[in-house]
Amino acid sequence: MTRSFVHGVGTTPLRFQTIGEALDEAAATWGEREALVVRHQNVRWTYAQLKQRAESLAAGLLSLGLQPGDRVGIWAPNCSEWTATQFATAKAGLVLVNINPAYRVTELEFALNKVGCRALVTAASFKTSDYLGMLASLEGRLPSLEWKIRTGSERTPGFLNLDDLYGGKAALPEGLQPDDAINIQFTSGTTGLPKGATLSHFNILNNGYFVARAMRLTERDRMCIPVPLYHCFGMVMGNLGCLTHGAAMVYPNDGFDPRLTLETVARERCTVLYGVPTMFIAELQHPEFAGFDLASLRTGIMAGAPCPIEVMKRVIQDMHMSEVTIAYGMTETSPVSFQSSVDDPIERRVSTVGRVLPHIQVKIVDAQGRAVPRGTQGELCTRGYSVMKGYWDDPEKTREVLDDAGWMHTGDLATIDAEGYCNITGRLKDLVIRGGENVSPREVEDFLYRHPKVQGVQVFGVPDPKYGEEVCAWIQLRPGASATEDEIRDFCRGQIAHQKVPRYVRFVAEFPMTVTGKAQKFVMRQRMMEELGLRQEATA
Repeated sequence: MTRSFVHGVGTTPLRFQTIGEALDEAAATWGEREALVVRHQNVRWTYAQLKQRAESLAAGLLSLGLQPGDRVGIWAPNCSEWTATQFATAKAGLVLVNINPAYRVTELEFALNKVGCRALVTAASFKTSDYLGMLASLEGRLPSLEWKIRTGSERTPGFLNLDDLYGGKAALPEGLQPDDAINIQFTSGTTGLPKGATLSHFNILNNGYFVARAMRLTERDRMCIPVPLYHCFGMVMGNLGCLTHGAAMVYPNDGFDPRLTLETVARERCTVLYGVPTMFIAELQHPEFAGFDLASLRTGIMAGAPCPIEVMKRVIQDMHMSEVTIAYGMTETSPVSFQSSVDDPIERRVSTVGRVLPHIQVKIVDAQGRAVPRGTQGELCTRGYSVMKGYWDDPEKTREVLDDAGWMHTGDLATIDAEGYCNITGRLKDLVIRGGENVSPREVEDFLYRHPKVQGVQVFGVPDPKYGEEVCAWIQLRPGASATEDEIRDFCRGQIAHQKVPRYVRFVAEFPMTVTGKAQKFVMRQRMMEELGLRQEATA
């Protein structure tokens, strides 16, 4: 095979069942085993209890008059109520709409109205966000929202309490199908343009299953999940991965805290740990790190951003995660398409995102849509069970990324080598075009990581009247280090092509990030344009 095409051939068939049916199967098989542990709420549920709670809450939601196919939003940090709602809506055939806990009023209004949520389950607050106050400010501007349901025991006028819905008398629907839409996730991510990716039972249940299978998960495993549930990393790779293998879901806190994560791993004897690279770095650098017994750990997933090799070495050696894996994907593909194996050499785990998962097809194409030779860079396209049904109520945007042959055009630049390993080389939209030359930000970033003072780097383009765009680098220095812009540029000169040398260098304490650890280059670009006095229209 000389073309960049790979097909995950597996001997294990896809699961053609709903999430509710998978929960029934888990309760029947592992009923007395722990399903959910939420340390900050002192919650411990077995699989039998999780099923009972999901069915009771599903009946309560339907008793309100909600019908299968209606949209129900969930706006809360990691908590037992989030998971109960996830499985209750699946049992009821209601479409769960994940609302980012960091959303502000405008974003919340857009999301709820875009998909027509009839009900919203919300926490009272989280960190500095007053959810109830924000909802009150939207009075009269949410025409489809009929039911506001809050968590906790306090009463709020105009809101139902979630606990009061348990024990509803409505009959659960029969005939739900695996291909039914069951989840909507907004993919604002690094683009700033929210779109509601619509996913089915079949999409996310199978992806959770095969991701967990790649880690060789069993009912004896206990998975520490500090990543947010509102994203696929938490609710699919975490919750559904555990569900399909009988493992325990363990939440250390409502939001990420490195100390509480380490404490939870030690006290709950977790065997699996999830996180983005910045989470693992925070755990490794915590001053009390050496005081926690992490010997129970075996595997996990690091995803969301490239992993520096030194971080991977420390995760394997100091956190005992000899079988840690790397995963790549996007919300629109449920999310994972590639994952490294537990026995891949460390070099493969940091230089690639592994090989394609079973039952998924991937090709790398050029600008004309033709498959390129192995090892050649192009756009990564995915086809198979994991591809979303489309963007909710947005056929035009759906057609922009889903072609007639069923290929999802990811916008990611990648290569596939002779052995089928994939290397993500950047974003198509992130390419800097300077004087007609394409500059890959990832290539410049990889070079700058060689500088002994550089801890983190993000490279992007800003408009320039002479060259079209100029290269800009935002750099985080190692603790205690100092550097000048000229020092960084001198390091590059003569080592990389002149058009790749950053014209602009800025030293920053942190990068603007999504909750899932992805750098928001569009925010950095906007800030640089403001600093340089460039008009926003210049980005078009």
